Amino acid sequence: MKSPYVSELQPNNLVTATFLVQNKDIRQKKTGEPWLALILSDRTGEIEAKMWDNVSDVIETFDRDDFLRVRGLVQVHHNRLQLAIHKLQKQDSASVDYTDYYPASERNPDEMYSELREIASGIISEPLRALVLAVIEDPVTAPKLRIAPAAKNVHHAYLGGLLEHVLSMCGLAKLLGPHYKDVDVDLLLAGVILHDIGKVDELTYDRSFGYTSEGQLLGHIYIGLRMMDEKVRGIPNFPVRLRTLLEHMILSHHGELEYGSPKVPVFPEALLLHHIDNLDSRMECMRSFLQKDRYVDGCWTGYNSILERSMLKKRRYLEDTQPGPRAEEAAAPVNKETDVRTPPPVHAARLPQQSPFAQKLIGALRKDG
Repeated sequence: MKSPYVSELQPNNLVTATFLVQNKDIRQKKTGEPWLALILSDRTGEIEAKMWDNVSDVIETFDRDDFLRVRGLVQVHHNRLQLAIHKLQKQDSASVDYTDYYPASERNPDEMYSELREIASGIISEPLRALVLAVIEDPVTAPKLRIAPAAKNVHHAYLGGLLEHVLSMCGLAKLLGPHYKDVDVDLLLAGVILHDIGKVDELTYDRSFGYTSEGQLLGHIYIGLRMMDEKVRGIPNFPVRLRTLLEHMILSHHGELEYGSPKVPVFPEALLLHHIDNLDSRMECMRSFLQKDRYVDGCWTGYNSILERSMLKKRRYLEDTQPGPRAEEAAAPVNKETDVRTPPPVHAARLPQQSPFAQKLIGALRKDG
């Protein structure tokens, strides 16, 4: 087992370890000499790394998705851990254990797959049950479904992430579906299980996560519809209109046109599918970002472009003994352009005794306002 992992790195430690190259950027000093800006990772997270000296000797020896043995000093830069590399050497991929470098679900993939089959088998509607089982038991699809991530980097971006995401959504569907009158839980569950099935062929996960050529050209929504259509043809007398409803659920599960949905949800099961998908993906995005936050100090994470916010590290906030802002300061609105709090308004009742002129001036300003 490799050591140390990214999660074990501490400031001011000199380390020697092997990492996967997530990103390689060649830059120039003012002297014209090159230096390297890298993102290195393993299954526990990633770290920025810089190499300033002797770069010309190694610059062509490795590339993105290679494994590097590096020696360097862990530092804190702008409140984030950073690795200053002194030496590096490319490693033969045959010499590393891939499970050390690719994040994976903590759950056993075979157990998750069995749980999904059990849920699918429990669908009461015979045509929906037959269709869902035909898709997930396909001999080509089933092995991919066990290991596919749910996304490249947004949510559940780890091996087995797609299964974990779908199972979590099934749990939510079983809770929320019966809560709303006239929602067809069988239809909702079928939509949950099939909505992202195209990701088994959209994403590639042999090294770093990325997109297949088919995924780039078509996307998982179209790929999923094609997979479902192939199985529908093998089920005699599958209801045409039921098929249309499922197709709409897959087409509309992103919820809004600007988020990549060819259609917006127009019936309850489709709308509920969208919100369950959005809820589960956003909660996982927040959990993962908080867990992997690279800020060393403070109660707030860096800015997350997906959720469009920084996040509170709740436990650290509750344990922080430093006094927080005064109530008035905390309640004051923030100017988004300057990131400065606007002082709370001063009410006349709080002002000291005013001169007659000052009182007339305040009265005139109130009338103008």
